[in-house]
Amino acid sequence: MKILSSSRNLKIARFCFLYLTFLIVCAGNQPLKADDPVATTWRKHTINDRSPFEAVGVADFNGDGKLDVFSGDSWYAAPDWTRHQVRDVKPGRNPHYHEDFADAPLDVNGDGRIDIVTCAYFSRRIAWVEQPKDPTKPWTEHLIDTPGSMETSYLVDLYGDGTPVYLPNVGRQIVWYELKSATPKVQWEQRRLSPEGAGHGIGHGDINSDGRIDIVTPKGWYEQPADRNADWQFHAEFELGTASIEIIGHDFDGDGDTDVVWGMGHQFGLHWMKQSKDASGKRIWTKEDIDTTFSQVHTLHLADFDGDGEQEFVTGKRIYAHAGELGATAHPCIFIYRFDRKALKWIKTIVYRGYPAPNAPADAKQRDALKDFPRGSAGTGLQMAVKDMDNDGDIDIVAPGKSGLYWFENLRITK
Repeated sequence: MKILSSSRNLKIARFCFLYLTFLIVCAGNQPLKADDPVATTWRKHTINDRSPFEAVGVADFNGDGKLDVFSGDSWYAAPDWTRHQVRDVKPGRNPHYHEDFADAPLDVNGDGRIDIVTCAYFSRRIAWVEQPKDPTKPWTEHLIDTPGSMETSYLVDLYGDGTPVYLPNVGRQIVWYELKSATPKVQWEQRRLSPEGAGHGIGHGDINSDGRIDIVTPKGWYEQPADRNADWQFHAEFELGTASIEIIGHDFDGDGDTDVVWGMGHQFGLHWMKQSKDASGKRIWTKEDIDTTFSQVHTLHLADFDGDGEQEFVTGKRIYAHAGELGATAHPCIFIYRFDRKALKWIKTIVYRGYPAPNAPADAKQRDALKDFPRGSAGTGLQMAVKDMDNDGDIDIVAPGKSGLYWFENLRITK
């Protein structure tokens, strides 16, 4: 028998340890429908591991050609993430939440500087926060409307004309805001639809393949008419429950019909509905599970992360969506899901999987994500940003949440 050197023994031991660790992680996260997680290369960068805010926006705020990050009361300058606190954001009536439920970058007043459009749950307000000439000085908030309590909001090119509208998830109504004038005075116009589809969750997609973007809700979908000013017909074709924001409408299986993907914001479960038609041409929706191993699946974002020309989506656990829900103290996670059109199954890639909070107080009212989870734990808040942060040709992920603010670097392309 050949005797191995101690150095070689050490290398083998290290390899065995790493491989065993990988197997344990995968086994502890076995999905019900998605395939086993695929080994991946994502690098976590800490922007602010003490940030409690759940919203994020990415843009070049200081005009230096680099993408910066805005979250809550501050923006962070790339590449070293120098923090500039530019406004005050107070906790809501529930101290687990701050009154910053969206941070959407947009040059609202046409001065060439990127502002932020935001919303809040407890104060029920939508506002835009104006960037001054010196972006490190305090920014000024301007009220747009107070339509009701909102989970979050986002910008979407609803009409396909290159001009985004601001779409909030207001619990009891369907409403969005169009920026009609930037100068000499900022003017927003509210558009409201019938409320029967309103609920927890909102999204969009071309559901009937007519070339126009429709609005998807937990109770069905609103059909965009050919005439921009006409009424939108509501189709009560499904029930999704307390759904995510976004609900994604996209042809994942490549059969020409738009499918629907959503997560359960306050329960376990990530699901999709395949669209098909019967002999008479009527739409049929077939629901299937994607992954039911984690809870509080609050936000989903569509992007081509692997550069193959097809769209995947990223999601994860919103840490302490409600601190007392089932699974609230389980491991935080961020995953990417790709539908394999040849094998007809979902493939899950781990971006991040952290450690649970086993010592969290039994009383959910006493829980604090910054104390209960290990420092540096990442999850999702109410938003994520999917942008090429390092300008290397692939899409990265910026994830805020109650346990900090982080950038996940996609190492698919290396400089």
